[in-house]
Amino acid sequence: MNEQPQKLKSENRTLTGRLLLMAIAMFGFGFLLVPLYDVFCEITGFGGRTNATAAVVEEAPDFSREIRIEFVTTVNSYAPFEFAADVDSMTVNPGKMYFATFTAKNLTKADRVAQAVPSVAPVSAAEHFTKIECFCFTSQEFNALEARAMPLQFIVDPDLPEYVDTITLQYTFFDTARAAANNPL
Repeated sequence: MNEQPQKLKSENRTLTGRLLLMAIAMFGFGFLLVPLYDVFCEITGFGGRTNATAAVVEEAPDFSREIRIEFVTTVNSYAPFEFAADVDSMTVNPGKMYFATFTAKNLTKADRVAQAVPSVAPVSAAEHFTKIECFCFTSQEFNALEARAMPLQFIVDPDLPEYVDTITLQYTFFDTARAAANNPL
């Protein structure tokens, strides 16, 4: 009769050990998700990510083709900013360099730091949309109530697939000081 409780205790310990191991594995997997996702996006081009640093390119315009570039802007719900493209869209020729300007305004009476995060749609166009200069490469420091124009210089690669005739460049503007306060290291 003493054997039954001993067997039950042993089974409980085994189950507890397995559950603990599973919890540790799940925590480790969650911790690795962000770097794994970044590698996945870089390999597949998924996520509409464009270059994160300035690129050097030579112009070789293809005047036989026109691409519509649409600019979409959003502001994170916690960011006390106004942020918009100065034009909603523009028509470009692949291989030719273009400039666009975005305007952001700090709506508070305190200094703020913000960052714009870009994405491109369709995903197949992301590797063909190259930013030469972009306000999104670095954090932007704003004085209280400051408004400023922020430049974007870009080129669309002439190797863009023929079926792509519209590219949407979306920027989301974040208050990085608030994000840093909510996610301490």
